[in-house]
Amino acid sequence: MGVFHSPSKKNATNSALSQNGANLALRNREPENIAACNGAAKSKAVKPGTLIQMVRDCRLCKILQMIESGSPHKIHDLARECNLSHSHLQHLFKQHTGLGLGRLLTEQKMQRAADLLVRTSMSIKEIAWAVGYEHTSSFTRAFERHFRLAPRSYREKQSRRIVNS
Repeated sequence: MGVFHSPSKKNATNSALSQNGANLALRNREPENIAACNGAAKSKAVKPGTLIQMVRDCRLCKILQMIESGSPHKIHDLARECNLSHSHLQHLFKQHTGLGLGRLLTEQKMQRAADLLVRTSMSIKEIAWAVGYEHTSSFTRAFERHFRLAPRSYREKQSRRIVNS
């Protein structure tokens, strides 16, 4: 006979699994792993390479390697690559890393955009397209939300900082 598990037991099991992963990272005393497990990584830039060391699921390692490659990705495409639904991929990712996949993808896009703004003379529209935004207005809103500055202002501020150094 099968065993019936109530939803509360299932949640307790998932919580215990997540807690075991967090405890393992804490025992390793690696600052980036501790930050990821404590939720502090949400405010700091987390590199996929750091997460690869934490994750044991080969599907998630593949996803993290794809993200680390630098080319823009969408959750739907990453899920298709692993034969998972996008919601299941997001659930697995959160369960194993403590981070939201969408948040990580946005962080990667914003860091790449900031780098392109400072190091190139590409237009805002070209940068938006390069990091995976179809519309410049969507990119600008996301950039402002992330950095609290418009892309053009960010570029100017960084240029002044470099000149004054």
